[in-house]
Amino acid sequence: MATAGVLLDWWGRPGLGLIFLGVAVWSGLVVNHLRTQLAQAEKPRLLMEERLLQTQKLAALGEMAAGISHEINNPLAIIRQEAEWLEELLKVARFQDASQLGEFRDSLGEIIRQVERAREVTSKVLDLARERRAVIQKLDLNRLLEDMARLVEEEARKRQIIIKRNFAENLPPLESDGPLLRQALLNLLLNALQAIKTEGGEITLTTTWVDPDHVKIAVRDTGEGMAADIRAKIFLPFFTTKPPGQGTGLGLAITQTIIHKLGGTIT
Repeated sequence: MATAGVLLDWWGRPGLGLIFLGVAVWSGLVVNHLRTQLAQAEKPRLLMEERLLQTQKLAALGEMAAGISHEINNPLAIIRQEAEWLEELLKVARFQDASQLGEFRDSLGEIIRQVERAREVTSKVLDLARERRAVIQKLDLNRLLEDMARLVEEEARKRQIIIKRNFAENLPPLESDGPLLRQALLNLLLNALQAIKTEGGEITLTTTWVDPDHVKIAVRDTGEGMAADIRAKIFLPFFTTKPPGQGTGLGLAITQTIIHKLGGTIT
């Protein structure tokens, strides 16, 4: 209303002022519409650039991973061997204070646990970076997902978590790489289990036949969810919301790499 008043006062002709006002409003609508269209058209390009950047990062990581893993795993093996040797010596060792023996044994146990964790990280880095050609075969997707659910069902039962199945009937055979798809689905199931912090809860597995060329797999849990800024980072290598020492931050990054390799998308 204020702008209309200025236009009317400036031109001194109400009719012409209204025409100019109408043109200004219409121009603004056209510009906003064009901006919306441009923003929508820009999304696929930005997504492609993001995937390209991720691929380049993984390629660089792949060049370094094998050498780094070798250089790290060798000293880790020696550290573990020496720690286990010290554990053997403890069986015949004598301490003036008996409590020192327990502390020494606990320290050696912690050394061995941290060595195993470091080896797990290097192994997952290699999995993330390793170039493996997909071997395509016909798969029963519902059966494959059921097999993966059974692997984690005992752990879920201990925490009173129910795994529900909502599988589409008469799904056609899926042409994909079985071992790679199993690894990706198992990672998603483990992530869902870890997302439920308390006793009790549900994980729902759903398969949907979207069209003749696509099938959708959904893994839903009753965890507390995540903020938008966290969700934007979950597929980044080494990103984790877990406390230090409780997660490598590689599970979902590996899963995304596998799904993209198999020609799918994951959100």
